[in-house]
Amino acid sequence: MRTIALFGAGKIGIVIAGLFGRSGRYKVKVCDIDPRRAEAVAAMWPNCTSEPLALNDEVATLKLLEGCNAVLSALPFHCNIEVAQFAKKAAVHYFDLTEDVRTTKEIMKLAEGAKTAFMPQCGLAPGFISIAAAHLASRFEVVDSLKMRVGALPIYPSNKLKYNLTWSTEGLINEYGNACEAVIDGKLCEVAALDGYERFMIDGAEYEAFNTSGGLGTLADTLHGKVRTLDYKSIRFTGHRDLMAFLMHDLGFNHNRDLLKQIFEQHIPSTTQDKCIIFVEVQGKRAGRFIQESYASTIYHQQLGTLPVGAIQITTAAGICAPVDLLLSGRLPRSQGFVRTEEITLPELLSNEFGKYYQDEDALSEYT
Repeated sequence: MRTIALFGAGKIGIVIAGLFGRSGRYKVKVCDIDPRRAEAVAAMWPNCTSEPLALNDEVATLKLLEGCNAVLSALPFHCNIEVAQFAKKAAVHYFDLTEDVRTTKEIMKLAEGAKTAFMPQCGLAPGFISIAAAHLASRFEVVDSLKMRVGALPIYPSNKLKYNLTWSTEGLINEYGNACEAVIDGKLCEVAALDGYERFMIDGAEYEAFNTSGGLGTLADTLHGKVRTLDYKSIRFTGHRDLMAFLMHDLGFNHNRDLLKQIFEQHIPSTTQDKCIIFVEVQGKRAGRFIQESYASTIYHQQLGTLPVGAIQITTAAGICAPVDLLLSGRLPRSQGFVRTEEITLPELLSNEFGKYYQDEDALSEYT
């Protein structure tokens, strides 16, 4: 059995531990700054043990990584550079869920010359969405435009924002406040979060989408010079964007994010009754013809054993567990240095034990 060090036992960590522990092929060290939380998560699943986590104690942290094949960070994004530094010192593979662009660029530098793999930005978006987009783009001789749209939405919205907290509040606010990468007219550039507004229908329901930060992962760099237009937008119920723009800009919460986080967590309830809408559209040329091809999937909340888990929880957890499993099984072309999630092919991920959670019977069967 391989051994994984899981840093963070929160909303996503609890599902990561469950997926690996229940597989029977992994041992998981569940590590958290709150020892009681780590103990509670480890007690839920087979093959899991708990350890206290103190990133300010280098000796203790490196000892946690002894005998581990990889470390997975499910911690807030601002912890990840430090965790990646520990991974490099301990010579273990590194994976994280960060949507933060600056953090990823720092980890890219850390990965230079490393004999182990550093794969940040796993999960759903960034993560799976880049894998699906890169796969579709590879089917074209010339790619003109590539649209990536993802939404984690409550099934029963009941407030003016039409939103519930389903993952990291801190990560959510950063997506709404940080600059967004895009390719426009062939040039890599930055666009403002909450801009690029559009409305559309899916299965008779109306949604909106707008720019959010981090969802492209490294795909903008990967496809720069190969695509005319590339962008990522979050899907929400209509009316959400205007209220968030009011909070972030008119009331100035973009410059007081800690207070906004506190307000959200006190007044917006969390839920596991959600769905994740995943949509990719590519337009370009194949065999001399200008054509369009799309990938669309909707993943719903479900049970993991006896634990109710949200769609965003299972897709995010599966989006890091599958790359870990593929790399440790020797299924990826590279296992050293900085590894981009889009180096994984869509069929490979969907056929993986953990990637199967992305399978949707209504999605195009040719991708499974």
